[in-house]
Amino acid sequence: MIVGMRKPLAFIAAPLLVTVYGLIRILDGLDGERGPGLAWMTGHLAFLAALLLFVPVFLDLRRLAGGGRFATWTVVAALAGTACTVVQIVVDIVIGALATDHDDMRAMFSDVIKVPGMDMVVYTVGPVLFFLGLVVVFCRLAVARAVPAWQAAPVVTGALVLPAGPDLLPVAGALLFAGLVPFARRAARGATAHA
Repeated sequence: MIVGMRKPLAFIAAPLLVTVYGLIRILDGLDGERGPGLAWMTGHLAFLAALLLFVPVFLDLRRLAGGGRFATWTVVAALAGTACTVVQIVVDIVIGALATDHDDMRAMFSDVIKVPGMDMVVYTVGPVLFFLGLVVVFCRLAVARAVPAWQAAPVVTGALVLPAGPDLLPVAGALLFAGLVPFARRAARGATAHA
C-alpha cells in the first residue's frame, strides 16, 4: 500500500517521475503529435505513479506542519487536487489505449469534455488544488522554520511552474526534487531512530 511505503522513496520517486513524464512527453511530441502509443502510455503511467506517491508525501508534510486545522485542510485540498489529476491521467490512459490514431483521441477527448463538470473539476480547477496545496504547505513550513527557506523555495517555484505549461514539467520535477530530497534523508533518519 502506498501510504505505508517507506517515505524516503516517495520523496525521491514522486518528483523524479514528474520529470520522467515531462521528458517522455517532449519526446512523444517530436513528430508534431502526442499519442497514442508506447510513449503516451509510459509517460502517463509514470505521472500516475508520481501522483500516487505524493499521497504519503502530503501526509508527512501535514505532520511536519504541526497537524492542526490549517495544515489538515491544506493537505485535504491538495489531496483533492491530486485525486482530480489522477482522474485526468486515468482518462488519458484509457483514451490512449482505445484510440487508433490521434484524430480518434481528439474525438474521444471531445466527448469526455462534454460530460457536465468534467472540464471544470478534472481539467481546470481541481488540479490547481494540488499545486496550491504544495505552495501553501511549504510557505507554512518555511514561516514556522520547520524547513529552511532554501528548501521551500524550489518546491514553491516548481509548484508554480507546473501549471504554467506541460512543456515545463521536467523543470518543475527537478525543482520539486531539489526541495523534497532533504525530506527523504530526514525520513530515513527518523526510521533509523525508531528502529
